[in-house]
Amino acid sequence: MKNLLKKLDACEDARIWAADKSWEEVYNTCNRGDWLLWLFKKTNPDDLQLLTLAKGHCANTVRHLMKDERSIKAVDAAIAFGLGEITKEELHAAYAAATYAAYAADADADAAAAYAAYAAADDYAAYADAAYAAYAADADADAASKKQKQQQTADIVRKYISIEKFNI
Repeated sequence: MKNLLKKLDACEDARIWAADKSWEEVYNTCNRGDWLLWLFKKTNPDDLQLLTLAKGHCANTVRHLMKDERSIKAVDAAIAFGLGEITKEELHAAYAAATYAAYAADADADAAAAYAAYAAADDYAAYADAAYAAYAADADADAASKKQKQQQTADIVRKYISIEKFNI
């Protein structure tokens, strides 16, 4: 794993954490949904549908913080695209609307939740940000709560993306 993560230019924290672990151990024990999404995107760049499904469910964990209907619709669109129920064009339309919602958000929690929705529907760059924003959304949460949200997003990724789907 150490060599693969170095080759993929993973962050130093991830490389240190995974250095002496097998792929199976990394997959089964990683408590960071954003890291798992990042690794899936790096090793499966063409599987947008499955990636978007997992991102949508990660962003859905902060749906209660979303104040703008465009953010909520983007999360729903990400999940629908992941299930094959809408087209890529419809996903892009939801992403565009969610982008405006994220820029319009004024409170920290609302902005982070809106960003999670926008990232879930974005198929170009923000592949790990749906999970990251989900556990960053509650600005008042203590460290234990944020770690719990990290674990929740990692469990979501594992629920939707099996170990066999990673090209490792």
